Amino acid sequence: MPDLTQERAGVPVLVCDPDGPPVATEQDVLDLIGATYFGAEVVAVPVSRLPERFFTLSTRFAGEVMQKFANYRLRLAVVGDISRHLAASSALRALVHESNRGEQVWFVPDLDSLDARLRGAA
Repeated sequence: MPDLTQERAGVPVLVCDPDGPPVATEQDVLDLIGATYFGAEVVAVPVSRLPERFFTLSTRFAGEVMQKFANYRLRLAVVGDISRHLAASSALRALVHESNRGEQVWFVPDLDSLDARLRGAA
C-alpha cells in the first residue's frame, strides 16, 4: 500500500505504508511534509520506517523531525510498538510522556489509538 491520505476521526491523515522507504534524513522528512500538500493535517509514520537513531535522543534526529513538523504546522503520529526503546531510555520515556500530553506529536501503538486521540483533540 502506498502512503495514502485518509479521513480518520474527521481529520485528514497521511497514513504511511509500513513497508515504504525509511524516514532517515532531513530530505525524507521534507518529502513526507510535501506529501501533505493535498490537505493532510497529521502524518502517521510507522515505527518500522524510522531508523534506530530516531529513538536515541543524543543523535538529535527525533528533535529535528519534530521541529520540522512544528515549523510546517503539521501533527506527527509515530505509530507502533516502541516498548523496547522506552525500556532502554528514561529520556525517551520522558519525551514520549510530554509529547503525548500535547497536540503536536503523539506516540501511539496503532491507528485505532490515533483515531481515539484525534476524536479527543477535536
